[in-house]
Amino acid sequence: MIRDGHVHTHYCPHGTNDPMRQYVERALALGYHEITFTEHAPLPEGFVDPVPKQDSAMDHSDLEFYVSEVEALKAEFAERIKVNVGLEVDFIEGFEKETTMLLNEIGPRLDDAILSVHFLRNAESYDCIDYSPDVFGELVSKYGSVDSVYARYFATVKKSIEADVGNFKPKRIGHITLVHKFQQKFAPSRSFEHELLDLLALVQAKGYELDYNGAGLLKPLCRETYPPLWVIKEAKRLGIPLVYGSDAHQVSAMHFGVESIDL
Repeated sequence: MIRDGHVHTHYCPHGTNDPMRQYVERALALGYHEITFTEHAPLPEGFVDPVPKQDSAMDHSDLEFYVSEVEALKAEFAERIKVNVGLEVDFIEGFEKETTMLLNEIGPRLDDAILSVHFLRNAESYDCIDYSPDVFGELVSKYGSVDSVYARYFATVKKSIEADVGNFKPKRIGHITLVHKFQQKFAPSRSFEHELLDLLALVQAKGYELDYNGAGLLKPLCRETYPPLWVIKEAKRLGIPLVYGSDAHQVSAMHFGVESIDL
């Protein structure tokens, strides 16, 4: 019996229209005992989504509908599976105050949450690291090298772990190697082992959890979980709790990577 702690919904502008009920039914069919819907939280007030379609997260006007729909499923399936109301919250450097305000607004109704990094702050604005290979290639040109993009990403993840975004800050850190998404095409010159071990030490010290994310296995230019196996083994050695997440944006993507490691 396992849980999926990272599932998206039809409220995601870059996902599918698969009904939320289908995710729950699929989880039951797989023998799961728990599922957390973690839709992309509305981006903070004043932040301009840098991706071409500006579809990184749900609109704030949908937040109440989303939470209410999950709450209804939670009540309906209470005798069969634990359904959690959750969010995947973006850590956006420079928008800590606005993120705190959002979490203070919705936090009391959340059962679970993830804090993730998708955006890097640059001198002028922000960049999304996981949109497409072409956009990642533009980042490599802008930052000077693949290594420079990786270094900025891991530094930002570190800031997310250290950040003060209020009492409702998520205690699970999402896909800490998301920057690997296009590694088969844009390979760094070094392993960044030191940076990853530093992140694990900080997660351990804070008493946080890690998102063990299977979505990377479905990405043709990644072909590994976020984070990879050696990081998972080190996290387990340090006693860091690991929560499997499919990061599914459609029902058919659930369960990938769950059997790669014994959590």
